[in-house]
Amino acid sequence: MATALYLPTTPLSTTKTTQPHLPSSPFLKPHRLNSKPRIKLASIVSATSTPITLETNQPTKVTATPSKVLPFRVGHGFDLHRLEPGYPLIIGGISVPHDRGCEAHSDGDVLLHCVVDAILGALGLPDIGQIFPDTDLKWKGAASSVFIKEAVKLMHEAGYELGNLDATLILQRPKVSPYKEAIKANLSLLLGADPTVVNLKAKTHEKVDSLGENRSIAAHTVVLLMKK
Repeated sequence: MATALYLPTTPLSTTKTTQPHLPSSPFLKPHRLNSKPRIKLASIVSATSTPITLETNQPTKVTATPSKVLPFRVGHGFDLHRLEPGYPLIIGGISVPHDRGCEAHSDGDVLLHCVVDAILGALGLPDIGQIFPDTDLKWKGAASSVFIKEAVKLMHEAGYELGNLDATLILQRPKVSPYKEAIKANLSLLLGADPTVVNLKAKTHEKVDSLGENRSIAAHTVVLLMKK
């Protein structure tokens, strides 16, 4: 006996994919399955003109000619260094007595390094490691005040000034409170800013990981730059 074979009347190639049911919401827009996403390439907003020429031996060649006028800019900086015996502990340009210090190519000032990165980030510039690379012997043991003065120079060239700065130090030991005012005063001086717009906090890491075990030190900084 022959068996009847039933074939679909509609070709498989023309079968339509059923759209899934989506809940009604003003935040959801219909999206076709198998459709190619439309991608818009946003232009990069930078406070500096492009291209930027970087010369490791001449960091001041990095120019900051405004290409986008904004009323303010925000930048965030972060840095972390290993603590090892035999090194000085320098925070914000102030020598803090301790049995170990930061192992780094320069003087290892974790606070000034993250302040520099915050300013450079707000301006849309490369980070501190690109402008002052640790492969250049010129910066071996260099005072971090050199880096922050360069960052401040670039800030002014771009037509901005410091609105305010908020920094947080993270270390288990030593206690920073006896040196906080001196660090804040020196940082304000380096920035050319009124001390009332510079804030400094210090926290332990509750004896957790390398920070809490006194094997490293870290800092976060947020800056607000205002158009002059």
